[in-house]
Amino acid sequence: MNIKRIYHPAFRGILVATALALATISGAATADELKVKLSGDMEVPPVTTKATGNADITINKDMTVKGKVMTTGVAGSMAHIHHGKVGANGPPIVTLSKNGDNGWAVPAGAKLSEAEYKAYMAGDLYINVHSVEHKDGEIRGQMMPPK
Repeated sequence: MNIKRIYHPAFRGILVATALALATISGAATADELKVKLSGDMEVPPVTTKATGNADITINKDMTVKGKVMTTGVAGSMAHIHHGKVGANGPPIVTLSKNGDNGWAVPAGAKLSEAEYKAYMAGDLYINVHSVEHKDGEIRGQMMPPK
């Protein structure tokens, strides 16, 4: 039996368009891009301060972490990503690097463990910026995964 291949040039265009669409969709699902607001009222216990912060954090599906935190109104002495539920304090898991007067950066190569990634997915990680006046933390923001 002789089987003939049916090929039409328009079919190739449809295949290419479909492949590009699938690559775009799957690429969009490889990372969570978070915008986190930090304030004193999120601290445990709450801190009265005019300091604020904004973080842009990316957590990839391979559990690598990238990002930065920018603050105003605080002379930060340390900054971390911590493991802890809303309303509870927890241990630091990623130490952020000072980046200028008001900035902090996630160090290159930062990666969550499987347990830390599960905690992130449950909303149990937060960013904390410490100061000399508030050694346990002056501003904080919870890292909530997109729903």
